[in-house]
This record gives sequence, structure tokens and C-alpha cells, in this order.
Amino acid sequence: MAASGLGLSTSFLPGHDTLLRRRRRRPAGPAAASFRPVTAELGGVATELGRNLVEAVGVGLPCTVMQCGDVIYRSTLPQNDGLTITAPGVALALSAVSYLWATPGVAPGFFDMFVLAFAERLFRPTFRKDDFVLGKKLGEGAFGVVCKASLANPEAAEKVKANGVMQGDVVVKKATEYGAVEIWMNERVRRACASSCADFLYGFRESKSKGKGAEEYWLIWRFEGEDTLYDLMQSKEFPYNVETKILGDVQDLPKGIARENKIIQTVMRQLLFALDGLHSTGIVHRDIKPQNVIFSEGSRTFKIIDLGAAADLRVGINYIPKEFLLDPRYAAPEQYIMSTQTPSAPSVPVATTLSPVLWQLNLPDRFDIYSLGLIFLQMAFPSLRTDSNLIQFNRQLKRCDYDLEAWRNLVEPRANAELRRGFDIMDLDDGIGWELLTSMVRYKARQRISAKAALAHPYFNREGLLGLSVMQNVQLQLFRATQKDYSELARWVVGLMAKSGTEDAGGFTEAQLQELREIKPKKGSAQRNVLASVLRVQRKIVKTINESMDELASQRKSIWWSRWIPRE
Repeated sequence: MAASGLGLSTSFLPGHDTLLRRRRRRPAGPAAASFRPVTAELGGVATELGRNLVEAVGVGLPCTVMQCGDVIYRSTLPQNDGLTITAPGVALALSAVSYLWATPGVAPGFFDMFVLAFAERLFRPTFRKDDFVLGKKLGEGAFGVVCKASLANPEAAEKVKANGVMQGDVVVKKATEYGAVEIWMNERVRRACASSCADFLYGFRESKSKGKGAEEYWLIWRFEGEDTLYDLMQSKEFPYNVETKILGDVQDLPKGIARENKIIQTVMRQLLFALDGLHSTGIVHRDIKPQNVIFSEGSRTFKIIDLGAAADLRVGINYIPKEFLLDPRYAAPEQYIMSTQTPSAPSVPVATTLSPVLWQLNLPDRFDIYSLGLIFLQMAFPSLRTDSNLIQFNRQLKRCDYDLEAWRNLVEPRANAELRRGFDIMDLDDGIGWELLTSMVRYKARQRISAKAALAHPYFNREGLLGLSVMQNVQLQLFRATQKDYSELARWVVGLMAKSGTEDAGGFTEAQLQELREIKPKKGSAQRNVLASVLRVQRKIVKTINESMDELASQRKSIWWSRWIPRE
């Protein structure tokens, strides 16, 4: 039979073989003997009919309809070879890994939020405000007072020594507003890039003892020094007054623009490394200015302080689309670190997952780069170190459409000795310093250089890598080696995008897309009508999401991350 050639079994009818065996054991009577030929023939016909019916409809036990052989031979069937590596699969895996580690870092963000932060809370010592005796006031701002403090009792001294700090060497800040934000930012920085900011020890909150109000937030740092970059720049000896601080010794050069340029290079390199550390972990400071840069005597480097206005764009903390906190003297022209069309931050897992996309769309780190560019300008041009002259410069730059070349052409012909000296410093080495400055101070954020790319700029090549750690040297050299490839790839992608958005390629230009957002569909091209409708619907959806998120944010009376801050 054909069926036997296929290797099929006749045991698809339950108990079939067993019944036949039982019938054979019974003694056959005379009547049974006379009907035996007829019964055998009918049984064979029924069996063949059943087999054909099952095979036709594909119903039955697996081995009756599939070519898998008998039960005894199933072990001889081909086995699965396991994971098969293909080129598309490798490309997809690499893309996923790249996305998870792209700035501001999805994978590091989840690990920091749910592992490191939680473990830190378990093993950290607890303090109270009674553990400190406030001393000399170091500074005061709109959101708090900073004082040097000593420890009130031996128990507190032991807790501080456990953090590697000697008794009395602490700085305490009492904040009533944005204190929770600053505690969060300082703890994030301590875990991710401790060398970028002042050495933070602890933060807690307590209820006010007198008067109305909510709670007070207390922040504790290791005392590293009192000199800010602003204080040092106000001296007539700048930049020579910081030469021994950062270089350790006096340079073997006569006083002049070459010696001053090397000192300014070192300060700028340290500040760029500090900013790059913040930006790599998703934090934008939003208030970079000389007053918020302190010199650490222990590490002999400049560090960033005052994170009360900072925004953690990895999880969306302290970011509200239509709100900005800035100093108008150093703020970038756009004022906002991201587009006001960006919705408020959703839940933490969603915000963290989408953070690389929003970061690349808005490039919020360029806001701090503009502010640092103004500090660079002040260090080179002594006349711009006063508030009045800096405000006047900002007005002139605005009239020149934020074009430094146009500003230079405006003021250089009638410049005084201090301005000419600043231009001479910027023009050293074929104007490489001026080139870096103009790449930092630009009107459009997307046209500004990043902190990492600025460190790889030729302006720092001749200065050497003095004062950098081994890992910083490796990171910088690696980025310098690959920056050209990244730049060429970026230009290639931008070129493709530009071609796809031209009329010659059958698409629409950016100006045409903007017009389509403003007009209603008209009779004519079906493609224009459909595209205009889609863009209009997209605008309505974004507006509805923004209004909903703003309403939820206004109704929320407590800050969710404040639950992580220890109480008294």
C-alpha cells in the first residue's frame, strides 16, 4: 500500500490492535468460522477507508499525519542547531546596544536609579542639623545660604570621618526652595562623575522649628576651598594668580600673551571636562557662570557648584517645558534647553527609554556651552569681566545677530589696549583660540560645538595633556582619533536628509512643510492635502499632550523623588 511506503502506523484508532488480539484468543465457533472470510474483508476495507479519511483532512495524532517516523525512531530526527547568527541580527543587536548606551544612557540610568541609589540609602550614615555648628558665611543666593561649619559632637565627627573628611572641613547649605532638586543632582553627580562638581557628602530634610512653611533641606559638602573663578578673575593679577594653583609651578616663560594663553587653556580644559561629565550623564546645569565655579585645593582643579537650576534629562527631574531658570548675563539666546513643544516628563521608565531621542533632537547641552564660551571670552578680555561691560557686550552681540566676527569688525577698529590684548591672545597659533570661541558662541544651539568635541579641538593640542588622569587621556585620545569619522558620517546623514527634503527628489522643503502646517487643505494635489491633514492632526495631538501633562504637573502637590531624601 501507498500508506506503508510513507511509514504510517495503523494505530491511529485507539485500542484497535488490542481488540484484534482479544478476538483471536476466543475459541471460534462454527458460525464464526463460516463468517470469518467476510469479517476479515470488511475489517480491511474499514481500516483502509479510515486511514484515507484521516490523511485527507490532516487530523490525528502527530505521527499519523507527519513524516516523523515511529516513536522508536523519533530520537533520530534532526535537532535544532540553536541560535543562528545573521548579518541583520548582528546589526539589530548593535543598534540596540548603541541606543541603550547613547547619551544620556538608558542602561546606566536604570542601573543608577534602581540599584546604586537604593544601595546608597541603605549604608549611608544619617545626620541632623544639630550635628553642625554654622560658622563663616561663604555665599548667599535666592534659594539658600552657604556656610562653613564645624561638627557639634564626637558622634557626628565619626560619621564624617567615615566619609574620609576631617573634623570641621565641611560646607553646609540650608535651602528652602529647590533643595530637593539640588540633593538629587548632587547625589547623581557623585555616583556618575564625582570629579565634575564639589565633593558632596550628604543631604537631608527637616521640619522648621519656628514659623510657617514646609521643610528645610540641608546639604553637606567637603570643604575644598573658598576661591571661585569669579573671585580670581576680579583680581588684576589674573590669570597669573591661578598659575601655581593649577600648574603647580611658575612656567618658564616671560610674562606675556603666550604665558597667559597657556593658563587660560588649562582652565578651559578643566571646565570642559567637568561639563562633559555632567552632559554624559544627562544633566544640564543651566547656570554656568564664574560664581558657580570653585577651585578645589586638594585636586588643583576647577569644579562646578550650585546644581539647584540643573535639569536631569535622563528621567526628567526639574524640567518643565515652559519654565526656565537662568542668569541673563550668561544665558544662551534660546533661553530654553529644549523646545517648548516637548511634553512634560512622563513616568521614569518611559522618560529614561525616550531620553536619547529627545537629547539628539534638542541638544540641550549646547546651552551650557554658550555660557562657558562667555567665560572664555571674559578670561581673554579683561574689560568684559565687569557686569556692566558684559551686559553691554551682550547688547552689541545681539545687534550683530550673535555673530562674533561681526562684533569684532564693529569694535576692533576703535578698541582700547585691553580689547586688543584679548584679540592678540585669541589670534595666537593662527587664530585657533578664536576659532574655538566662535564655535561655542553661536546663535543656533545645533551649530555650537559639544564639550567632548571642544576637548578634541586643536586649541588644546600644543598645550599638552598636563593634569589629566590616565583614563581622561585615553578617552580624549580615542575621541580625537574617531572624531573625523563621526563628523564625516554626520555630514553624510545630513546630506541624505537634505536630498530627501528637496523638490528635485519629489519631497517637500522645510519651508513648505511649515506652510503646510499653517494652511488648510485645498483642492489640488491629493498628496498635499493628505500631508497637510497629517501635520495638522500631529500638531493637535502634541498640543493636547502638553496641556494634559501641564495640568497633571500643576495638580501634583508633592515631588516624587523627595521620598528618597532622608528625614530627621
